[in-house]
Amino acid sequence: MHNEPTSKAERTRQFIIEKTAAVFNEKGYAGTSLNDLTRATGLTKGSIYGNFENKDEVALAAFDYNFNRVTAYIKARILAADHSIERLLVYPAVYRNCLKIPFLQTGCPILNTATEADDTHPLLKEKAANALSFWKKSVENQVKRGMERGEIKADTNPAQIAAVLMSLVEGAFMQAKVTGRNTELRIAMDFLEKMILDLKV
Repeated sequence: MHNEPTSKAERTRQFIIEKTAAVFNEKGYAGTSLNDLTRATGLTKGSIYGNFENKDEVALAAFDYNFNRVTAYIKARILAADHSIERLLVYPAVYRNCLKIPFLQTGCPILNTATEADDTHPLLKEKAANALSFWKKSVENQVKRGMERGEIKADTNPAQIAAVLMSLVEGAFMQAKVTGRNTELRIAMDFLEKMILDLKV
């Protein structure tokens, strides 16, 4: 279990990460200026750079923070269910209302980072890629668990389910964020729900 930051320096770092995480998620790496960081934290440039080497380091820490929040939120709901189908249904249930969840209102950290982090930001790109791999493996594991327990059809392809689920979630999320409405999001999550229910034995 991760312990609470103890030293003043650690607490300040954590404060900077928490205060700037939403800014980076909304404005992106390139769009976030040092002034945005000082405004969000109320700290001086010197104080920020006394705790972080550069903007890159703050951005990478902010990405981890944003991704971990989403992961913890979903994981708690998945572990609250036992049946594999119920566990997979957590995804459409959560993302159907993503615009109402405070830390998802600025968008999905993986999607936001992946669309921006091209070859000019190799470390951010790598973080987004690792986050996608982690998510893919999590979904695949839920599907495999369901197959082993006889709750999901034996001929199901876990990699295919994971790829389609993630594509539906991210594509629908992107449309909702750009249009500011959830019509397409609702349609996509209804489709995903039906796809998951069709896996049931």
